[in-house]
Amino acid sequence: RLFTMGRRARSSAALALAFVALFGAQIRSASAFKASDFKTCATSSFCERHRHVPAHDPRRAHRLVGRFAVGDDGAATATVERSNPSGDAGDRPLSLTVTPYGDEGVIRVRFDDDARPRYEVPDVLVDSLDASRRAFDAVTHDAGTGTTTFVVRAKPRSVPGDEAKDYRLDDDKSSDDATERVIKLVVTHNPLRVALSVNGRETAVFNDEGRFDFERERSAPGKDETWKETFNGHTDTRPRGPMAVVLDLSFPGDDVHVYGIPERATSLSLRDTTKGREEGDERSLAGEEAETDDAKERLKKTSYSEPYRLYNLDVFEYEHDSPFGLYGSIPVMHARSRYTSKSSPKKAKKGGKAALEYDGEVFYSGVYVHNPTETYVEVRRDGGSHGSGAARTLWMSESGAADFFFLPGPSPGAVARQYSRLTGTSAMPPAFSLGYHQCRWNYRDEADVKEVDGTFDELDIPYDVLWLDIEHTDGKRYMTWDAAHFPTPRRMIEDVASRGRKMVTIVDPHVKKDPNYPTHAEAERKRLYVRTPTGEDFDGWCWPGSSAYLDVVSSAVRDWWAEKFSLANYPGSTHDLHVWNDMNEPSVFNGPEITMRKDLTHVDGTVEHREVHNAFGMYYHAATAQGLRMRKNAEETERPLVLSRAFFAGSQRVGPVWTGDNAADWDHLRVSIPMTLTLGVAGLTWSGADVGGFFGDPDPELATRWYQLGAFYPFFRGHAHLDTKRREPWMFGEPYTGFIRNAIRRRYALMPYLYTLFEEAHRTGAPVLRAMFHEFPDDDVVAAKDDVAMLGPALLVAPVLFKNAQERSTYLPAGTWYDYDTGEKFEGPTTVTKPTTIEDAPLYVRGGFVVPRRDRARRSVAAARGDPLTLLVAPDERGNAVGDVYFDDGIGYGYLAEGLETKKTSETSRSRSGSVGKNAPFTKFTRRVFSFTDGVLNCGAPSYSPSASGAGGDFPDAATRVERVVVMGADVSAYASTAEVRVFSKGEKEKDARTFRVDVERAATSERGGEKTSARAVAARARRRSRRGALGANARDVRDGSVRGVTSTELLKNASVFGRLCVAYMSIELLSRREEALSSNACDYTAIFISILGCGSYPVMVKSENSKASMSIFSGLMVSVGNGLGSTSSWRISGSTWLLYTCVSPQQCTKSPGFNPHTCAIMQVSSEYDAMLKGTPRPMSQLRWYIWHDSSPLAT
Repeated sequence: RLFTMGRRARSSAALALAFVALFGAQIRSASAFKASDFKTCATSSFCERHRHVPAHDPRRAHRLVGRFAVGDDGAATATVERSNPSGDAGDRPLSLTVTPYGDEGVIRVRFDDDARPRYEVPDVLVDSLDASRRAFDAVTHDAGTGTTTFVVRAKPRSVPGDEAKDYRLDDDKSSDDATERVIKLVVTHNPLRVALSVNGRETAVFNDEGRFDFERERSAPGKDETWKETFNGHTDTRPRGPMAVVLDLSFPGDDVHVYGIPERATSLSLRDTTKGREEGDERSLAGEEAETDDAKERLKKTSYSEPYRLYNLDVFEYEHDSPFGLYGSIPVMHARSRYTSKSSPKKAKKGGKAALEYDGEVFYSGVYVHNPTETYVEVRRDGGSHGSGAARTLWMSESGAADFFFLPGPSPGAVARQYSRLTGTSAMPPAFSLGYHQCRWNYRDEADVKEVDGTFDELDIPYDVLWLDIEHTDGKRYMTWDAAHFPTPRRMIEDVASRGRKMVTIVDPHVKKDPNYPTHAEAERKRLYVRTPTGEDFDGWCWPGSSAYLDVVSSAVRDWWAEKFSLANYPGSTHDLHVWNDMNEPSVFNGPEITMRKDLTHVDGTVEHREVHNAFGMYYHAATAQGLRMRKNAEETERPLVLSRAFFAGSQRVGPVWTGDNAADWDHLRVSIPMTLTLGVAGLTWSGADVGGFFGDPDPELATRWYQLGAFYPFFRGHAHLDTKRREPWMFGEPYTGFIRNAIRRRYALMPYLYTLFEEAHRTGAPVLRAMFHEFPDDDVVAAKDDVAMLGPALLVAPVLFKNAQERSTYLPAGTWYDYDTGEKFEGPTTVTKPTTIEDAPLYVRGGFVVPRRDRARRSVAAARGDPLTLLVAPDERGNAVGDVYFDDGIGYGYLAEGLETKKTSETSRSRSGSVGKNAPFTKFTRRVFSFTDGVLNCGAPSYSPSASGAGGDFPDAATRVERVVVMGADVSAYASTAEVRVFSKGEKEKDARTFRVDVERAATSERGGEKTSARAVAARARRRSRRGALGANARDVRDGSVRGVTSTELLKNASVFGRLCVAYMSIELLSRREEALSSNACDYTAIFISILGCGSYPVMVKSENSKASMSIFSGLMVSVGNGLGSTSSWRISGSTWLLYTCVSPQQCTKSPGFNPHTCAIMQVSSEYDAMLKGTPRPMSQLRWYIWHDSSPLAT
């Protein structure tokens, strides 16, 4: 099967049959997860040895000897030994080093065996970490209590000031961060215990139960002892013997929740792993007996019997609810602890549901364990000495150092920021990569690619990237092309790119062992492969059959591999081709647990694979991204898109990941939310699940619901298995294609907001798609909620997750909220139950925020570049709102202007081989903050922007204008069906204003039905429908910025602000008919729009001398229109009125002439416009007003 997945066989039938006979269990057919292929704690000797050791076992007791010595570098060192030595090599003393970093109280604790130092994985921690070392503010020793106390005074975070008093772009500005905190690390010498406290409250404790252990390396096994370990016929020689490390980490408090340690398909709040039941066992591991069937079922749903595993594996069609580890591992854990002086919590009503209510403080803290070896994590919730609900965790690693960092918090954002300063922040994505990606295994040939690409345009469905899986290659030789099906790859890529789009090809880490394959021949000659314990190149089986694996743990091998992505070395590639790394756990079909043997070696035999297994995929990912950056010279370096399946701490610096081989069912739809949220908690926010499910065939309802959710994944890709039916968006037929189109368009409309969130993630480490607790840390109701998510601070995503759902209930925390589609207002905390149809995708706007959008429907992200903004203003209970928007070129590294607060990482601070640094030619950036207070909308630079970069940056190409402002929360009933509009120009007095009547009409639309058939038939039907006028009798292409006419029905459908269709028709003359030439330095036209809640809008064009005009709307409202985002501006808007306006420069006219029907944007007078009208150019004085008619695109 492996050799016949394309149109032709690539190897002999005999070889294929032999492979199937030997390794059939690993072959990728659509079969379910096979637990027997993988280990459990019971079959992993190191986990079995340590999991059931009781607390405070004297054999595990350790003590600190003497006192700490504090060095000039700020680190304090001491010696630790066993309290009850046995007299053998296992009693060697350990060194203990305690080191503070940065200004927020992050403290590193590391134990090592100085006689046999443990391997420390390179290139995971950021290069700048050492520079952030600092001295403790105080170190005291108390002989009476036998403790040493280290003190760090965490500096308060600065709060941006004048531009917005309630500025909440991220929770750097939370009250906890705005005050100085005293952080103490108290080390009890005997028995050894290390406790972190914040302002006198213990938040994290090491060795509270005395279960810490560090197995010392020995020279040879003891009598009658064997170090070999066998599983499923595979033998691990373990040449260095048992070297396990066990960390006992507790999080005190009441009702403690712990999060993180991806990747697995399970809940956001990690469940207890000690009270679950083995199949057929009616008792928990703790010996408690469930008395009723309900209790048994509840126990199964809230706990597991197996610890969480961190070990990167190729897991085929994984289970949707399991602690089993999947493709990636990040050993970071966050904890939420509520403290109370009460002896027990009380029951309370919150949001219509019973909830536990505590009256104490809430603290967030975390721990990062710096160890890439196989690890099991036990989670137990109990009282102990800390009160009800404390969380105790036991980290059992096969090898590596006992090395961890305390993250003191105290808020979710602070923990995220502190972790990012250790391993880096998220890579700044190329702008196109935030659009929709279309993928399947596999698009057959160049004709297939052309048809798929074209059908997206024909059906007005935006997308940005088309992907090719393994069948595009010549016999699974990566960076080659199947000449029969892809004979002209460069021409194919350039054709797709001509419409502003990109392509992606797959490149996996296994290299086909073929002496005629140049990549293999060179790697073999230079000894660049992973080796066996005896020094031969390792031979494993994967897609090509016999394969070798590049030793990417070696930086020299990574540099060599990066060079292979040059245009000269990758024939048929272009700068518009990006890369997908799959199977990089690494996957080895004939290996133990479908991966590499642990006793293989790296770096010329000096490092065992077991020491770096979880980091292998990250290294391969980084080398590939490095190669794409090197395709151009340093001045033109572009940001790469490289998707990876495997990951480790630090992968966020490189690029996105996805959640692997999910299934087309409702369970996998639901679990994709906690999986993606958990990746965000662990710093890897650029992630998403395969929309529609990789395996199986989703029905139209499931597909629609998945697109409605997937539109909010940070990484948004549809993908499908080779054996599934074609499922591009149009394959489901109407009305589902329309619903899917709407979901994708919603993402594109929110692109300015999404891109701004990614910049925040790059700057601070905050996740893009956030768990509710990130924004509402004190709300107990949301502490474990994982069926909803926050997109940044402002949007609450509440997808429909069950088949045939008739309604969707959503808990809204305290504050003001608005329905994104209807504008309906709610005051939280409350639970809103919304009736739903298949078209509904509930989305709520949080009061107090301004959300930037681009409402013009375009074919791609690039096509929308330069389009004006809509600002969605959602006032809070005080009538205020804040927000920001960020732009750069979306391509290169010019945003790294000197002085910009950004986290340099190993991927962005190295010279030619890695990327760009501060010597790059800076195109810079633009950042603007909006604040809405007392009816005034202010625009300016944020106070934390560096003055060296100008007012919030200096990026001339981002001369984006604001076209529309929508203020939510007005009482529409106050307006009659007609209203007066008064307009006057600069220099005129208000009494001279012209008065016009505005008639308000309501309209309705209907949806066409359809049925699913073949891809070709559906596409053909769509083309016919388009030609006969479904998009307007005189339809023209606006997807790339040109003009097209549409019917008024289509105009209404696409121009509505809130979905309920209503448009104001105006009959207004063009005012101030001056005929001055357009100046290149001024915006001479201002279009002022009127909109009412639930309505679309229509323009009034006003000509004035210096692009400023005033108008009075309804109740004498005065509006001052500034010159866009390029300067600080204020616009006075009443709390119950919508003003929509734009100021378009002549340059923008040239780039994007005309009037886009989708949002009623301004129509500029230009040669292109006159040509489009096929009329005779007229002087300005003859231009009156423009209105859409069914019979023709434009009338004047």
